[in-house]
Amino acid sequence: MEEKSISDIIEKYLKSILADDEKVEIRRAEIANHFDVVPSQINYVIKTRFTLQNGYLVQSKRGGGGYIRIERVNLIDDVDVLDMLINTIGQSLTENDAFTIVQTLYAEKVISQREGDLMLAALSKETLSVSARQDADRLRARVLVAFLNRLRYES
Repeated sequence: MEEKSISDIIEKYLKSILADDEKVEIRRAEIANHFDVVPSQINYVIKTRFTLQNGYLVQSKRGGGGYIRIERVNLIDDVDVLDMLINTIGQSLTENDAFTIVQTLYAEKVISQREGDLMLAALSKETLSVSARQDADRLRARVLVAFLNRLRYES
């Protein structure tokens, strides 16, 4: 039997809640108590598994009545989400992060498998073969932003 990390288990639990609703509000301490982990473990899972690149919008409110709101976003219907995704990319993007974004676009049916494959080929380190990795990451970010801007105006 395959062993899963506690992060995988927490992620699966939160995604099962999101399967019923597009949006969920949780209290970090309650989830931490439920899984008998420290609250920072919940932060880690949310920060690494529920990113905009993965199709989630996360908002939080601190304090006594605080919460963490996780919302599944539909990339094709929400131009604002594509704008936020473009802003998230910024000036530099690793190949792994680019792969995650393209994978999410495919999963959300924003692009076809063939389009995703073409995008991945254009964003690969082999294609962007430049001497400095930082230059490749900057070029990759510009290329993916151009793809996303083009997708924003597709009907």
